[in-house]
Amino acid sequence: MFKRLFLVAMLGTFAIGSAFAQESCESKAVGKDGKALAGAAKASFMKKCMADSCETKAVGSDGKPLSGAAKTSFLKKCEKGA
Repeated sequence: MFKRLFLVAMLGTFAIGSAFAQESCESKAVGKDGKALAGAAKASFMKKCMADSCETKAVGSDGKPLSGAAKTSFLKKCEKGA
């Protein structure tokens, strides 16, 4: 019983966390004039925003920043949302 409850709570936490991450980039997609970006400008902004957010998460289990192939692999997975 408790294992199921814990599992549901953890899955909910991850789902909410990814929704907030998406929302933060989405909410930041505003031009200098205060209007929401659209089309290619929005796509470009979203790609850069997601890359920047993944860059800050690229840390190994020892707390040190990843580098080389490990970093490249992590960034690819993170930007795809996997």
